[in-house]
Amino acid sequence: MTKPTCGVNTSRFSKFSTALHLSGFFPALTLCLLFVGCDSLPRKSTAAQANDWPQYDDTDAASYISSCRQSYQRARDAFNALEKAEPSHPRDILTAINQLELLINEPLGRAGLFANVHPNESVRAAGDVCEQKFMALSSDINLSRPLYDRLMQVNLAELADMDRYYAQQTRQLFELAGVGLTEEQRIRVRELNAEIVKLGQAFLANMREDKRQVAMAPEDLIGLPADFIASHSADAQGKVVLSTDYPDYFPFLQYATNDSARRKMYVAFRQKGYPANKAVLQQLLAARHELANLLGYSNFADYITADKMIGSAAKAGDFIDQITVIAKPSADRDYAALLQRLRQIEPGATHVSDWQKTYLENLLRNEVYAVDPQEVRQYFSYAKVKAGIFALVEDLFGVQIVPWQTDVWHSSVETYEVREQGRLVGQFFLDMHPRAGKYQHAAQFGIRDGVKNMQTPVAALVCNFPGEDGGVDLLEHDQVETFLHEFGHLLHTLFGGDLPWLRFAGTNTQRDFVEAPSQMLEEWVWDLETLQTFATNSAGEVIPPELVRKMNQARHFGQGIFVRHQMYYAALSLSYYSQDPAKIDLDRVMIDLQNLYSPFPYVENTYLYASFGHLDGYSAMYYTYMWSKVIAADMFREFKRSGLRNRELANRYRHTILAPGASRPAAELVREFLGRPFNFDAFAEDMRNDVRP
Repeated sequence: MTKPTCGVNTSRFSKFSTALHLSGFFPALTLCLLFVGCDSLPRKSTAAQANDWPQYDDTDAASYISSCRQSYQRARDAFNALEKAEPSHPRDILTAINQLELLINEPLGRAGLFANVHPNESVRAAGDVCEQKFMALSSDINLSRPLYDRLMQVNLAELADMDRYYAQQTRQLFELAGVGLTEEQRIRVRELNAEIVKLGQAFLANMREDKRQVAMAPEDLIGLPADFIASHSADAQGKVVLSTDYPDYFPFLQYATNDSARRKMYVAFRQKGYPANKAVLQQLLAARHELANLLGYSNFADYITADKMIGSAAKAGDFIDQITVIAKPSADRDYAALLQRLRQIEPGATHVSDWQKTYLENLLRNEVYAVDPQEVRQYFSYAKVKAGIFALVEDLFGVQIVPWQTDVWHSSVETYEVREQGRLVGQFFLDMHPRAGKYQHAAQFGIRDGVKNMQTPVAALVCNFPGEDGGVDLLEHDQVETFLHEFGHLLHTLFGGDLPWLRFAGTNTQRDFVEAPSQMLEEWVWDLETLQTFATNSAGEVIPPELVRKMNQARHFGQGIFVRHQMYYAALSLSYYSQDPAKIDLDRVMIDLQNLYSPFPYVENTYLYASFGHLDGYSAMYYTYMWSKVIAADMFREFKRSGLRNRELANRYRHTILAPGASRPAAELVREFLGRPFNFDAFAEDMRNDVRP
C-alpha cells in the first residue's frame, strides 16, 4: 500500500512546536493589560528591527511584506506594553495572553501558507521572512519572565475547569520553552529557535524547489492508463519526460511494466533534496539537540515527546516495536505472496525491492481479488469526489457547504464556507492541483484559528491531484482516501473553532492525537452506501456493489507490509533525534534501520532523509501516524456497530472529539467518546484479517 503522507501542515505548525513545544502554536492580542516586569529578555531595538526587513522590487511581494510588517509591529508593540503594564487582577494575564496570540495567529498562518503555495517566488520568499519574524516574536513571548511571573500569581483554585487547564497549559508552555533559564541561556534559546525556523524553511524549500525529471522511452509507459499515456507525449528527441511529482510518480510505480524504468523513477524520487538537505538536516539536528540540552533534556526526542500522549522517547520506541510485532505475521504472509509473484516474472528473484512492491501489489489485487485499479479509478473524477465529500459532511453533521467570494492566490483555488442553520462555522480554500514551486504533498494549512465570539476559523487544503488545466481528473482510490483524510483535518479546525482560548482551537490538540480523527474518516470511502452517492463513471453508471465488495476484500492485502515500512520511517525520525548529532552517520542509520524494520532492503544511491519533510515538521514524532491509527481504529468500532450514516453518533463524535479541540487531554476526549480508555484490540484485529467484514 503506497500513498502520499498527509496531515496538518508541517511548516508553521511543527516549527512552532519547537519554539513553543505544545501542539498549539502561540498565536495572539490587541491590548495590553497588566505587567510589571523586570528580567525581560534583551532584544534588538526597534530601529535595528526596522532595518532588517527585506525590500522587494516585485509589487505583490512588496505589498505582502509591508502588510506583514505592520501586523508584526502591532503584535510587538502589544507585547512590549504588556510586559510593562501594571497588573489589575492576576486572572487578567490569561485574557491578555490570549489576545496577544490573536494578533499573531492569522499573520503567521498566512505566512506559512504563502511560503509553501504562492505561485510568485518572491511572495514565497516574503512568506518565509514573515514567518521567521513572528516565530521569533513567539519565542520572545514564551521566554518572558514578566509574563511567566504574572502567570504564577494566578490562583488556579479560583478558575473554572477549562480556564484552569488553560492556565496550567500556558505555564507548561513557558517552562518547556526555557523561561526558567538564566538570561544568557534564554538569549541562546532565542537564537536557536530562530536558527531552527530558518533551517526548517530551507529544508522544505529544497524539497519544494527540487523539480526532478526523468526521460523515458515511450515503451516505458506500457501498462499505464490510456489517459496518462495520451497526456505524456514524446518530445523532439523521442523521449517522454516525467516529473517526480505525485501525479506522475505514483501511477508510474503502480502500473508501469518495465521494472528498470520503475527503478529509475524511484531512485530519482528518493534523491529529491539531495545533497543540499543532508547538510541542512545535520545542522537542524544539531540545533535541536543543543536546544534540548539547554532545556534539561538529554536529546530532542525526549524533549518533544514530554507533553504528548506517548510521554517519552523510550515509550515511543516501545510503541514502534510493539506495532512491528503486531504487523509481522500479516507482513510476512503478504511479502511471501509478493515474492512468489515476482518469481513468475523473474524466476531467480531472491527478494522484493521497494520500487517493485506497489506494482506487485497491484497485480495481486487484480489476479487474486479481481480488483483492477484502472477499472476503479473511472468512478472517481475529482469534481465528483469533491461533491461527494461535501455531501457526506453535510449529511453527517447537519451543515451546509456553500461558495465563498474572496481573493485567491491562484486561479485554480476554490473557496467555500461552512454554515449551520445560517451561522458561519468557518471558511476554507481548496488548492488541489500541482504547479511549479508549490508544496508537493498533501496537508491542511491553518490560516486563522477560531475563537468564540471573536473570530471564525479559516484553513486551506493543499493537495496535488490530477485535473489541472482541464486535464483528465480521474483519481486513484488512495487519492480519494487522501482527500477525505485532509478534509478530516479541516473539520477538526472548523468544528473546534468555538472555544474561548485560541490555543485550544481545533487541531492544536496533542500532536500524536491530531491524525486520529482524519484517519477514522478515511473509512467512509470504503463504504458502499457512501460511494454510491458520488462514484459514477463518464456514462453516469454508479460504482457496482460487487466492485466495492472486491475492493474491501483486497483492502488488507499489503497492510502489514505498509505498517512495517511506516515503522521504519518512525524509527528513523526517532533515532535521528535521540542521539548526539555529532556522532550520527545519516546514511548508515538510514540503511541499518531500513534493513531492521522494513521488509524491503535499501536501494543504492537513494536518500530518504533528504525529502522526508516530517524530519523538520514532526521531528522525532513520526510514530504519531500509527499511534493515531490505533486510536482511529478503536473509535471507528462505534460507527461499525451503529452505522456509518448514523447522525446521532456523528453528532456525539463531533461534540466529544472535534469540538473540544485541545481544551482537554486527548486521552480524556477518547475515553468520553468510547466510554473507556482506548486499546489496541481493533488495530490488532485489522492486522489479522485478510477481508474486512
